[in-house]
Amino acid sequence: MKILIIEDEQNISSFIQRGLNLSGYETEIYDNGLKAWERLQANTYDLIIADIMMPYMSGLELCKAIRHQFGYNTPIILLTALSSTDDIVKGLEAGADDYITKPFKFVELEARIKALLRRSVTSLDKKSNNGIFKFSDLELNTNTKQAFRGGYQINLTAKEYLLLEFFMNNPNKVLSRNTILENVWDINFETNTNMVDVYVNYVRNKIQPAGSDKLIHTVIGHGYILKEE
Repeated sequence: MKILIIEDEQNISSFIQRGLNLSGYETEIYDNGLKAWERLQANTYDLIIADIMMPYMSGLELCKAIRHQFGYNTPIILLTALSSTDDIVKGLEAGADDYITKPFKFVELEARIKALLRRSVTSLDKKSNNGIFKFSDLELNTNTKQAFRGGYQINLTAKEYLLLEFFMNNPNKVLSRNTILENVWDINFETNTNMVDVYVNYVRNKIQPAGSDKLIHTVIGHGYILKEE
C-alpha cells in the first residue's frame, strides 16, 4: 500500500512516515499542496494524508482538486489543529473521507487508515458486481458516483453521496445516528451533534422531488430507514 503524506511541519511528517513505514506501508512526503498536486498528475496512491494549512495550496483546495479531476476512489484524511464542527464540515464537504485533529497518537491515525482502506476494498468488490444499486425508482451508480430518481440525475456532494450509498446498502433497516456516524463519517463526534440529522434532510430533500413518494423516513427515538411508503 502506497500512502502520500502532505505536511509542511517536518517533525509531524517524519513522525507519520516513520510509523507507517514500520507498519509496512510505502510512503512519499511533500511539504506543500502544489508539489503534491503536480506529483498526483503522474502517480496514484492508495491513500492520501494532507494537512489543511499548507503553503501555495491548502489541504482543502488540494482535496477539492483531487475530487474534481480524479473522483472519489482514493481515501483522503485531513490533518488540522481546528476541531469545531464547522471546520469538520468544511473538510468533509471538500471531499475528505476523515478528519483528525492535532495532536494525535499514531495508533489512532493508523486505525483510521485501516478502516478507510478496508472500505475502499469493499467498494471495489461492489464495482465488480456491476456497482448499481436500485431501490424503488431510485438508482445509485457506484462507478460514476451518480444518483438518479425516475431517470433524472440528482446532484449530491461527496458526503451526501456516501450517506445515500450507506442507505442503499441497508434498505428496510433502521439505522441509528451513531451507526451512520461510524460508517459514513468514521469520526468520533460529540453525541449531541446534529450532523446526521442535517445531512439526512439534505439527502431526503434531493431524492424527493415534488410529487414523488418519500423514501427516507424518521423512526422517532431510533434513527432513520430507507423504505417505500
